[in-house]
Amino acid sequence: MDEVTFRSDTVLSDVHLYTPNQRHLMVRLNGVGQPVFLSQFKLLWSQDSWTDSGAEGGHLRDAHSWEFPPAGSGSPGSIPGSGHSREGSPLQAGADTFGQEGAGAQLDEDGDLDVEEDDITGDEAPESPHSVIRIEHTMATPLEDVGKQVWRGALLLADYILFRRDLFQGRTVLELGAGTGLASIVAATVARTVYCTDVGADLLAMCQRNVALNSHLAAAGGGVVKVKELDWLKDDFCTDPEAPFSWSEGDIADLYDHTTVLFAAEVFYDDDLTDALFATLSRLAHRLKNACTAILSVEKRLNFTLRHLDVTCEAYDHFRSSLHALEKLAHGKLRFVVEPVEASFPQLLVYERIRQLELWKIVAEPAA
Repeated sequence: MDEVTFRSDTVLSDVHLYTPNQRHLMVRLNGVGQPVFLSQFKLLWSQDSWTDSGAEGGHLRDAHSWEFPPAGSGSPGSIPGSGHSREGSPLQAGADTFGQEGAGAQLDEDGDLDVEEDDITGDEAPESPHSVIRIEHTMATPLEDVGKQVWRGALLLADYILFRRDLFQGRTVLELGAGTGLASIVAATVARTVYCTDVGADLLAMCQRNVALNSHLAAAGGGVVKVKELDWLKDDFCTDPEAPFSWSEGDIADLYDHTTVLFAAEVFYDDDLTDALFATLSRLAHRLKNACTAILSVEKRLNFTLRHLDVTCEAYDHFRSSLHALEKLAHGKLRFVVEPVEASFPQLLVYERIRQLELWKIVAEPAA
């Protein structure tokens, strides 16, 4: 595929938008006929140098100097140029499949233009198999398939997981709306068991494939990733043994008995889904045996709406209202404490950490 093209009813993540087309390696068609691409996301850390005490023991690899892309946005419904702050952000949005020198024309040893397809790892091979995360994804999808793309919020969440190793170390954790599974894969480098959940057989199959592609990362940390279906619109788990990605009774018992962390990234683009997510979060928190913490990643997107004839952030505003409503819940055995997380922790993955990216922490604790 020489160029990434999409119709007016499709959306494209900034992560893919700013990656040169020749660096997108198309590997197959998925079950619904969509082209699937493979990208690599570079980890700027040495896994062996980390300690259980947290990020302070980590070693950041030297990062290249990156040139920022022109202002613009491929986010769902966003306005080009809105909210792209370059201040304090040393890395470019997108998968680490290119450097400044890799974006230009390549010449062979005789000085002729080299037209062979570049390897997606760029001009230099990774220093070790633990330096990259390989992710299969689609691009330019309909809104209902945006989970098949990689979004910046997942990369921010992955950074936080690596920074707060103490929160995830040896724990059982659950991701809601995992999409391609990138955050779950990162969590498995420190957690004992990661329940990586979403809905849709085709999406979950892609997620399972990504888990397999990066199994060495989880194995190095002793983690296990279990890809499961979790529909926020249903109260119960799918336990049909004939259904793909269903839950066993043992999995459900393990989830309820041991889970201490829930997390989600970039799932707040539709008000009905946001309501369903918060209902699921509350329901699970009340059923878990242990107190839990939820980490939510969201990007505040600016949209022009005909209804308002103005720039608004309706999806984000609804997300914030849902946070407030959760904090004000007066019934049940739990109370929820909500607070923002300052995004001042180290950046260990290559993407543009814009100021519109936010993290929120929800602590569920016994009600007084």
